[in-house]
Amino acid sequence: LAALAPIASSIPFYPDFLGHNDWMKLLSHVAVFGIGALGINLLTGVAGQVSLGHAFFMGLGAYVAVVFGSPPGDLWGLGLPMWIWLPMAGIIPAIVGLLVGPAAVRVRGLYLAFATLGLVFIGEWAWRNLKFVTGGAFAGRRFPDFQWRVWKEETPVVDFASDGVWLGFEISEEAKVYLLMLGFLVVATLVVKNLQRTRTGRAFQAIRDRDIAAEIMGVDEFRYKLTAFGISSAYAGVAGALFASFVGRQIPETWDLFLSVEFIAIILIGGAGTVSGALMGTAFVILLPRLVQDFTEWLSRIIESGEGTLAKVADLVVAISPDDGGVINTVPGVGPGLSVFQLNQILFGLLIILFMIFEPLGLYGIWLRIRNYWKGWPFTY
Repeated sequence: LAALAPIASSIPFYPDFLGHNDWMKLLSHVAVFGIGALGINLLTGVAGQVSLGHAFFMGLGAYVAVVFGSPPGDLWGLGLPMWIWLPMAGIIPAIVGLLVGPAAVRVRGLYLAFATLGLVFIGEWAWRNLKFVTGGAFAGRRFPDFQWRVWKEETPVVDFASDGVWLGFEISEEAKVYLLMLGFLVVATLVVKNLQRTRTGRAFQAIRDRDIAAEIMGVDEFRYKLTAFGISSAYAGVAGALFASFVGRQIPETWDLFLSVEFIAIILIGGAGTVSGALMGTAFVILLPRLVQDFTEWLSRIIESGEGTLAKVADLVVAISPDDGGVINTVPGVGPGLSVFQLNQILFGLLIILFMIFEPLGLYGIWLRIRNYWKGWPFTY
């Protein structure tokens, strides 16, 4: 609340914050993926169970939401309100997670990773072939909007899918969706944070650190692993439903192995096993491509101006025409150099390697060092 108070008080002075802008969409993306990251962090970071099946449960949650929330037509749909389809997007993946969990939790390490990887391949096949639900490959289907209805009335009680006036402020659709996603993220964070402090959370950590010792001390390893799998699946399902509805239309190819790897990268870069690390990693991974793109465009403008030493140095790094020989190419598919997308992939790989070698706690570990330094400053001895 202390952090949100200055932001709320500054809104009247920054009307563009509530208007139409890409950053609102980007921050909504961060909030949605933050929910998914909290789920995989609970399973992999807290309970120590490496899973590559996160994309499967996100896809399952998305298609559960579309079946319950979309109106009936050529594709399956029940047209139910958001207060039904969103919880169902978490409940059904959790049930599926509990059903497949017994086979998965009997193995550990790389064997568990490969077992959950099979779920992604099964999901890819199902999403492409169940056209009456998904719309088929490269076609997809429209997902329900963020509109709060009591039942199936024509006019929603609260419409997050259009511009409007809230508390005297003209607020855009993007800002409405962002505030909604932020609210969901806060609730999801509080649940996970408090869960880690309970007996269940401590059992997760004991299994992660010394599973045999934990079982000797009376911790039911199978039960708690299954519980972690179910909760993580529920978080993934809700995140998948929110992400699909936020984007508006999704194709089956969205829920692939790369998405699962992206979430593993998020918790490794942010700091596995910590709530703050999961959120830091999410913001870093989602915002990095946009920051790299904006930085590259800024260098391109510097080069075009042709003024100063910075323009000459930037010309060696960024290629703005097919004849240039820069490392980064702003003309995709033409000329030498890396595209911005390729540069982002290389940066992700390098960051994962560097964090695993030099800072296993990721961004959260760096934050701890900074905080501890200033906590004792100037008497840091």
